[in-house]
Amino acid sequence: MIRVLIVDDQPLVRRGLALILAPDPDVEVVGEAGDGAEAVALARRLRPDVVVMDIRMPVLDGVGATGELACTLPEARVLALSTFDMDEYVVAALRAGAHGFLPKDVSPEELTAAVRTVHAGEAAVAPRLLTRLIAAYVRTPDRPRGPAAAAAPAAPAELTPREQEIWRLIATGLDNAGIARELDISVSTVKNHITGVFTKLGVRDRAQAVIAAYESGLVVAARENAR
Repeated sequence: MIRVLIVDDQPLVRRGLALILAPDPDVEVVGEAGDGAEAVALARRLRPDVVVMDIRMPVLDGVGATGELACTLPEARVLALSTFDMDEYVVAALRAGAHGFLPKDVSPEELTAAVRTVHAGEAAVAPRLLTRLIAAYVRTPDRPRGPAAAAAPAAPAELTPREQEIWRLIATGLDNAGIARELDISVSTVKNHITGVFTKLGVRDRAQAVIAAYESGLVVAARENAR
């Protein structure tokens, strides 16, 4: 059973999200919170597996609440939701420790699948958001990098050549099976390498690894490659 805490400052939205998740026999909504501070307090008491977290809320916003949960209750995986799917919200949520980010206009099926995905420890980021995120963090010779990107570290020297290649393939969007086919190795070997990559980069999931790859200049967007 996947225990879910729903956090949103609008009661009707909370009720709607609960109704969407209710038909899934493997999901149990264990509580609802109206702001980030209440969410942190409830999560500590209820110990949910997944926290469906709105980003813009009073008292303590979703980014702040996500950061507190990542530090004090890391087993509670956060799936961030927002009507405002601007790049800065996506990046802030993922940096704070969210395992996924979806716009609120996703289908019920997509929401339920995302809850399962983050519960399994994988990243769940809507494709349109991830595409924009990648574009926003491209390192190009004719565009200065933003302050946050400028502070990003280069690729760790500890990464082996094979790990760097797997990191690059993750950033291009390949899943484990695709990487295995590309490199002609087994999926289990890919998983072992990915564990090493995440550990050395200090990231928790694919979404954060993608951000790190583009910030470091390991990969560039397709539009730049075409020049």
